[in-house]
Amino acid sequence: MTEKTITIKDEYIKLGQALKLADIASEGVEAKYMILDEKVKVNGEVCTQRGKKLYKGDEFETEGIKVKVQ
Repeated sequence: MTEKTITIKDEYIKLGQALKLADIASEGVEAKYMILDEKVKVNGEVCTQRGKKLYKGDEFETEGIKVKVQ
């Protein structure tokens, strides 16, 4: 599994935006379908909410890539 870290400046980042920031999804629509197809886990659980708020310390994973939010 590949591990990455993304740094946020605000209190939180939405899951769809985080997928783009981590260079996993190139467009918002791509992120949307990854989430709707249940391919993304947030903190170990499948998440289908595109607007899910991720805070520093949260992790998400998809397609063999694990990303930590800091």
